[in-house]
Amino acid sequence: MSIEALLSRWRTDPETAPNLPIWRTTPPRPADLRPFPADLPSVLAESLAARGILSLYSHQTQAWESARRGENVVLATGTASGKTLGYNLPVLAALLENPETRALYLFPTKALTQDQLSGLNSFQASIKNLRSAIYDGDTPQSHRSAIRKNANILFTNPDMLHTGILPHHTNWGDFFRNLRFVVIDEMHTYRGVFGSHVANVVRRLKRVAKFYGADPQFILTSATIGNPQELAGRLIESPVTLVNVDGSAHGERHFLVYNPPVVDPALGIRKSSTQESVRLAQDLLAQNVQTVVFARSRRSVEILLTYLRGSPGSRTGRGSPGSRTGQGNRERKEIENSRSPILHSPSPIRGYRSGYLPSQRREIEKGLRDGSIRLVVATNALELGIDIGGLEAALLVGYPGTIASTWQQAGRAGRGDDPAVAVFVATANPLDQFLAHHPEYFFSRSPEQALVNPDHLLILLNHLRCAAFELPFQPGEGFGELPAEKLKEFLDFLVGSQELHLSGDKYFWMADSYPAAAVSLRSASPENVLLHIEDGQAPRILGEVDLASAAWMVHPRAIYLHEGQQYFVQDLDLTRNTATLIPVALDYYTEPLRQTEVSLLATLGLTPCPSGTGESCTKAYGELQVTTQVTGFRKRQWLGGENLGEEPLDLPPSELQTTGYWLTLSEQTIEALRAARNWTNDSNDYGPGWNRLRDAVRLRDGYRCQVCGAAESGIRLHDVHHKVPFRQFLSTADGVPGSFGEANRMDNLVTLCPSCHRKAETNLRMRSGLAGLATVLGQLAPLFLMCDSGDLGVYTDPSSTVFGHPSVVLYDQVPAGIGFSQKLFEIHAELLRRALELVEECECEDGCPSCVGPAGENGVGGKQETLAILELLAGRERE
Repeated sequence: MSIEALLSRWRTDPETAPNLPIWRTTPPRPADLRPFPADLPSVLAESLAARGILSLYSHQTQAWESARRGENVVLATGTASGKTLGYNLPVLAALLENPETRALYLFPTKALTQDQLSGLNSFQASIKNLRSAIYDGDTPQSHRSAIRKNANILFTNPDMLHTGILPHHTNWGDFFRNLRFVVIDEMHTYRGVFGSHVANVVRRLKRVAKFYGADPQFILTSATIGNPQELAGRLIESPVTLVNVDGSAHGERHFLVYNPPVVDPALGIRKSSTQESVRLAQDLLAQNVQTVVFARSRRSVEILLTYLRGSPGSRTGRGSPGSRTGQGNRERKEIENSRSPILHSPSPIRGYRSGYLPSQRREIEKGLRDGSIRLVVATNALELGIDIGGLEAALLVGYPGTIASTWQQAGRAGRGDDPAVAVFVATANPLDQFLAHHPEYFFSRSPEQALVNPDHLLILLNHLRCAAFELPFQPGEGFGELPAEKLKEFLDFLVGSQELHLSGDKYFWMADSYPAAAVSLRSASPENVLLHIEDGQAPRILGEVDLASAAWMVHPRAIYLHEGQQYFVQDLDLTRNTATLIPVALDYYTEPLRQTEVSLLATLGLTPCPSGTGESCTKAYGELQVTTQVTGFRKRQWLGGENLGEEPLDLPPSELQTTGYWLTLSEQTIEALRAARNWTNDSNDYGPGWNRLRDAVRLRDGYRCQVCGAAESGIRLHDVHHKVPFRQFLSTADGVPGSFGEANRMDNLVTLCPSCHRKAETNLRMRSGLAGLATVLGQLAPLFLMCDSGDLGVYTDPSSTVFGHPSVVLYDQVPAGIGFSQKLFEIHAELLRRALELVEECECEDGCPSCVGPAGENGVGGKQETLAILELLAGRERE
């Protein structure tokens, strides 16, 4: 069956067709071709003709003309539109005209670097003096000296430029003296923390080049984003010409949104997006359609891979070694019995993500090109332009995090004139549901603005240290767009910390350390935790995770997944940055449980927000201190996700000083909500005599938890819990206030230990409107920031302890912030308007995972309260 036949079956399949609210077909598009430019060297024209290329796309011609005029250029056209040729031709022409010309190519990943080198080498036969080479962390030491001396086109990544080239520029004197071009590929990946670091690396590159008398020209490429010209200008701090009209051809393209069916209309619960994605992937596999399945996280990749290769482990595995129960020995034995050999048999279904060894990745890429691998489950590691051949289908399990990434992933299918399909499978996440109902975000101009902040204090200081190591700072010198007087303040600070030495009027590096080695471009933490396998064989390293993620990914007793294999974490040693893992086969996975506290350090901006009758709220942004601790973990069954229980952990808290945006409700808004009985964040008043009643219940229950049997100990008393939530008695069906007596009957009260009380509260949770508002804002914000939802933290302050009134806080998950909070402050009104649309359009009755979040299994949701808050903030009275 062809892909067209499968699509035809999906259109009529009763299990699939009703769940496809969006099916957008783009007809084949002919190429907008232009003849070779008159000034294209004949050697290049002949080389292209030998490869069957007899003309250029219009955007390639435009890029050529701009580059030949000496302009910096950013090419922002679609996936597989020939952007590589757009920068290779000007560089190769310059090399033919002057054999001393040098060019530096920067790629965000090593895999992409390897891939692009093979493409350039196709010109090797016709350009005799082309000497291209890769210089990265995998380059053998024995080859490096020859590369420094001979290469005229150098392929590397920002990390190697930062640590291995700029600090040793004296070894690269000839290269920098003749540096004519710098190519920055996949520019849209350089945003947030990574982009801010890279912008400073570019500052250092331009500074070193200037020292050798060079002023290189920049050519950048980007996926479709809202501000490619602005981002390019921020990265290189020079004017840039934008080329964004795509002249390439493509075959028929189908873009489908699959929204899993609702199985419980009242609760708004949909079928599992994972299970539905597996079903669609199996349809594609059955018809031998070569497919890439994109998942949001490393864990999701492994879960999908496990389902597609066969059912997950069948052992019960409900315990884990070291559980704080009397069953510890039995559980320890169970883990030992569940040890699993690591299998390496060839499979047509493979995973692909960070953490795999480079040799594994190259093997998988080759299998995709030669067709031996029919389906690959990947993170966004396969999103960039690595050559994996012409796949026929792309399945996106959950929103990839940005519109640009959505089209990058969808574009991995159907390279060339063949038809292709991309299917976005929406999860229950509110942002996924918003996009499923607002397809214009996919098909109209991208709303995303890629943000970088090169002058972020911590990042800037780190790169000033690196720059001073490379070359002394001269009097009156600036750093990129940082003026000399401002730079002097920072340099004097580094003198005061005895890292720089002021001699005459020059600043010299004086510390013994090598600063670039201590600065990671990819995260706030340069450190990683190594994962060691212990399975009775020789100890070996499985992979690594960054230190900031270790507490929630590889905490003690966690289940860690790697290429479909489960590993039980025996130990996490944060003093040695190692984790010890055992391969196992269990029927559950784990989720971390976290607690967060926020305190206000400084307010940087604050504006009252008027409504029709007064002030509805204030919006603000400023500096915050965020304290987070992983306090335990939850076990969930592979099939169905059933909660198998929770276990405590004793891990140290982490502190983050960052920036945040917050919305604080006015007293007027809260009083209006109280009057309409749409406010449940006030503390409960359990009525007169509550303390005596509470003691009587504990005495009746023998001072023991009535769930787990734990006795009270020390000064920590057990809690008394209302079986039917107290707030449900506050008003009757006709709105008349209820009585304390009915709520506080002895048969409605039970003694619970704190742990069991938390579980009961979750089950019976009455979700507040404030919590619902936090959920929907936190899920929608990434759509406008071009960031991952994990880049933002969300916090609610219902008790007014931090900001004076009940508030919702969204904060940057980066030390000192990266600019997200100020942007949210600026788009406050748009964010609230879109949040109101999302909640109004959701079909659930009282809150669900797709809007304000669900209540407990037997609790009350917060949809009505959240709608009431959003309508008041929007200046709209409820009908």
